Amino acid sequence: MGFISQRKICPFCEYPEMIINYKEYKVLRKFLTEQGKIIPGFVTGVCSKHQRHITRAIKRSRNIALLPFTTDYRDI
Repeated sequence: MGFISQRKICPFCEYPEMIINYKEYKVLRKFLTEQGKIIPGFVTGVCSKHQRHITRAIKRSRNIALLPFTTDYRDI
């Protein structure tokens, strides 16, 4: 009896036309939790190369205030 692979495929490797840009904050929000933490690659299925690019882009967009560093749960 064989096992079915549950391995996630990196969406950026599968579709090379998808680029990681720090200005596209709507795409980067998918890789953040509600508290503003970066979700690790083994959860999202992103390869390590693209995870580094995502992390760099998130940090850049936080620095120019496109994404928040944290969210205050009391404001909700």
